[in-house]
Amino acid sequence: MKKFISVFDGLRMSQSTLDYTIQLAKSTGAHVTGVFLDDLLYRSYSVYDVLTTSSQPEITIKKMDEKDKEKRDNAVKQFKWACASAGILFSVHRDVCIAVQELKHETMFADLVIINKSESFSFYEEKYPTRFIKDVLTGVQCPVLILPTEFKQIDNIVLLYDGAPSSVYATKMFSYLLGNLETLPIEVFSVKETKNNTLLSSDTLMREFMHRHFSTVTYTLVTGQAEEEIANHLCQKKNTLVVLGAYNRGEVSRWFKPSMADILMDKIESPLFIAHNK
Repeated sequence: MKKFISVFDGLRMSQSTLDYTIQLAKSTGAHVTGVFLDDLLYRSYSVYDVLTTSSQPEITIKKMDEKDKEKRDNAVKQFKWACASAGILFSVHRDVCIAVQELKHETMFADLVIINKSESFSFYEEKYPTRFIKDVLTGVQCPVLILPTEFKQIDNIVLLYDGAPSSVYATKMFSYLLGNLETLPIEVFSVKETKNNTLLSSDTLMREFMHRHFSTVTYTLVTGQAEEEIANHLCQKKNTLVVLGAYNRGEVSRWFKPSMADILMDKIESPLFIAHNK
């Protein structure tokens, strides 16, 4: 049985993460661990503002902390109820130390991390990708599914392929972990940046591999700048899950360097399945 980790901020519960988790866990039969990162340094309010404006800051902080605890407890209850109602096997971890360190440790013992791209575990709003997401992706120990802010049914898959090991590895991990989605229409999308580009020289082997793992596959090859062509192509797709190799800690793919994943998180509202090639 696969183990999926779904990451939640109990103070700002992501309905999108919960909905995707239920959909994927039901279709794969995975066990889901809801990881609620109750970082002791993270609150829903600014302590500085309270200290500088309240006449009784200690009492005010105590009351607001109690409200935060209630929010976090209700978020856990919501997760438990949703999983139980869907008939999903689940467990709950409530980590109270530094959020990003706790999550990285949890990923050592998981098959897949499911997390919303908006998670920051910060009082302040941030652009995509948040510093928290960047930090997680550079140190995660398993594939990650980065989610959009709103849930949409997954109707098709786009595999980004540049001929490098990282993109093939991501395709493999997607097949192993989310094999139930293999019946959906799958497109292998590649960009040839120059006429002398030899990265796609293993195209025959890739097609053979795809034929063994997926039932319905189409292939698209365009010429141009990879970042621009990929973003433009995906912006025209709907209800799509994108698979890519990124945030490698060793040799990075010429395409799928961290900035490629960063661009997609900012430009499109689609789930991104990201896997390291260690």
